[in-house]
Amino acid sequence: MLSLNIFSQNITVSLDQSATLKQLFTEIENQTDYKFAYNNSINVDQKLSEKMDYNDAEIESFISILNKNSPFQFSVIGNSITIKKRELQSQQERHKLSGVILDDLGQPLLGANIYIQEISTGAVTDENGYFSMWLPEGNYTLIASYLGFENQTLNITLKSNKNLNISMLANNQTLDEVVITQNTKALNIKKPQMSVNSLSAEEIKGMPVVMGEADPLKSLLTLPGVTSSGEASSGFNVRGGAADQNLILLDGAPIYSDSHLFGFFSVFNADAISSLDLYKGGIPSRFGGRVSSILDVHQKTGNYEDLHINGGIGLISSRLTVEGPIKKEKGSFMVAGRTSYAHLFLKLADNENSAKFYDLNTRLNYKLNENNSLHFSGYLGNDIFDISDSFSSTYGNTMGNLSWKHRFSNNINTNLSLFYSDYTFNLNINEQNFNWDSTIKSYGLKYNWNHFISENIQLNYGVAANYYGFNPGTLNPENEDSQFNFQQLDKKYALEPSAYLDVEHKITEKLNLRYGLHYSMFYRFGKQEINTYANDNPVIYNPTYNIYEEAIPTGSITYDKGEKIANFNNLEPRIALSYALNDDQSFKVSYNRMAQYLHILSNTQSPTPMNIWTPSGPFIKPQLLDQYAVGYFRNFNNKKYSLETEFFYKDIKNRVDYVEGADLLANNNIERVILNGKARAYGMELLLRKNTGKLTGWIAYTLSRAEQKTVGRSPEEPGIANGNWYLSPYDKLHDISIIANYDYNKKWSFNANFSLQSGQPVTYPNGYYELGEIHIPNYSSRNENRLPAYHHLDLAATYTPKPNKNKGWQSSWVFSIYNVYNRQNAASIRFTTNEDNGLNEARRLSIFGILPSISYNFKF
Repeated sequence: MLSLNIFSQNITVSLDQSATLKQLFTEIENQTDYKFAYNNSINVDQKLSEKMDYNDAEIESFISILNKNSPFQFSVIGNSITIKKRELQSQQERHKLSGVILDDLGQPLLGANIYIQEISTGAVTDENGYFSMWLPEGNYTLIASYLGFENQTLNITLKSNKNLNISMLANNQTLDEVVITQNTKALNIKKPQMSVNSLSAEEIKGMPVVMGEADPLKSLLTLPGVTSSGEASSGFNVRGGAADQNLILLDGAPIYSDSHLFGFFSVFNADAISSLDLYKGGIPSRFGGRVSSILDVHQKTGNYEDLHINGGIGLISSRLTVEGPIKKEKGSFMVAGRTSYAHLFLKLADNENSAKFYDLNTRLNYKLNENNSLHFSGYLGNDIFDISDSFSSTYGNTMGNLSWKHRFSNNINTNLSLFYSDYTFNLNINEQNFNWDSTIKSYGLKYNWNHFISENIQLNYGVAANYYGFNPGTLNPENEDSQFNFQQLDKKYALEPSAYLDVEHKITEKLNLRYGLHYSMFYRFGKQEINTYANDNPVIYNPTYNIYEEAIPTGSITYDKGEKIANFNNLEPRIALSYALNDDQSFKVSYNRMAQYLHILSNTQSPTPMNIWTPSGPFIKPQLLDQYAVGYFRNFNNKKYSLETEFFYKDIKNRVDYVEGADLLANNNIERVILNGKARAYGMELLLRKNTGKLTGWIAYTLSRAEQKTVGRSPEEPGIANGNWYLSPYDKLHDISIIANYDYNKKWSFNANFSLQSGQPVTYPNGYYELGEIHIPNYSSRNENRLPAYHHLDLAATYTPKPNKNKGWQSSWVFSIYNVYNRQNAASIRFTTNEDNGLNEARRLSIFGILPSISYNFKF
């Protein structure tokens, strides 16, 4: 009866839109028996935003009007009216807004930012330029933004599910008002994904690098947690990991070598690449196979509307890219090629040495209908060099990937792909009259599903299988004069199936989870003959000389073609969590376990093209990683600045280690020179960005430690370095990069890059003893010393003669200086005896001094 009496009360309200909620509550409380109840999260000073003019209205009807038109839920309990923030409407009352963001060439933009102004929410596009979100029915203002493009603003009326195609125009003005890629990290504040370095093509092309050509891989080295072995060295190291612990994917297919000319250039042509993402930790469940990082690189798709050509001419290399429609709005193509010609100048200078490379990228796309499309990606790259006609080498990657993308509904998308990839190394020693060939080939299938269950839950799941063929080496004598006989090292074969489930789960507005499971299997097959050893130990310890020696086989087991030699399987859980303190700051934590079944056999301190891949088997166990990370992320000053800080710890089991003096070349029984140890890495990463204005850039700093440990198998054995932790070759205690980009005016822009990192751990002799007249060095403990600190400053200036020209021939000049102050960084230090005076001396090998360059870029 009480509530009936209350609802019989009428009120009169006359307030304009500038009045506050508090004023409205006071009016009602003065005219009725009601009292309002709410907590501190309700902002009673919020303005009504619309005029209220009601005369002698029943309180019941007035409460219904408030519930319909305000962001709060009003409920009557006794004499109280409680107020809560409105709960999310059910899925039936909400609609899905989805779409694709394309650039002015019709290519999808990965990482474009979509923002809904009225409710302060948004999304980020995936590799296909696709986004989706669930919104209540209503009218909205959508703002799309991306680095180097003009913002697009759309007014949308959402009454049912809606799909959009949004094209963005390149911005030729200064970038003061552009919300650039880094600003999308404001939205990522609430995303659980962490430990990712991402770069767009625009950012990559804005950095000065060696030889004057933009290099996607070298650009990654300016971000936290990523280092290289030094100048002119291939491979990169992530959080203290080795080069073989990185999985490199080009449009989803693996690439086994990342460099040309022994590290002078990376295999990635910046003109053919749209974006790249390096996952260092918190790795999503769809990835597997490596324990250090995943480098996910995407090629441009090509223009669906018009033919475009762009390229560049440099001092030692040139490039050309052509893209356009196969059939307008239905199909597109992109073909990009590079080649070097430094060897021509060497010949003109009567230099007998020669080195050159070439590569070719391609991407084909065809839309069969609204729900089906076919895509082909390809890559071919080779290096060719010879030294004074004494020896020559050819090495490179080949990759092809065919995929079918199908949309079952607005909520379910799939991608079925087949790929082939190989890496081949050929060495010819003319003086010895023989050829050496080694290869790794892989054939793969992937089937990925993206399933949008609701606005709060998205499932990603799929299966994959990789089949590998390894040829560690084939030695072919060229003629009868060769002192070598034909030799074929044992070929190896393996299959790696896997399945995964990945869940993106929005628990509350503040708490978001990403969790899942990757299940991997690995089967090693014959045909192969496997040696057996006493006590199953292919390496024995000699206490007399305190050294490890190769064990003598006691027999062998022959496995027929296709017969299983060994198998492994691993469950690899992943979880990441983010908790947003507010819209501008959050904490994130992650854990991931990963297994790696492939290994590079190399006891050199920097990877070379002759590194030999080998699978896990009877004597080489899979590497297993457990990684933990925690971070704090914040945007400052209206997103003008952003800060990322992360702490990580990595523990790796079954890391291959080598006995002293291990000989890996042409060794058919590699198990007799290796031991299974473990590794760990831990540290802190800091990234401070300035995102807007004429001056943009970042400061990246990493403080970390990377170590290995291999203990003896018995109390009598010393293991490696007496069984103690020792620095891995990839340890860089300090690593700092400073990047600055300044847009002086429409015609001129300037870039600077300063890098400083601790020297690479090495093993120096700490004395010597004499045997007759020969000086025999005595070495310190493994990696107890370091090379000198590595640092350099690079500068670049870009001149665009006609910056406002949007059609026809457009061009720019890039002037750059690598290593401005001519720092002679040590690639290695070799200790030897001076032939003239007989004294011991150290000799430093430096690759680069100061290196100016100029390149001319064009497009039309």
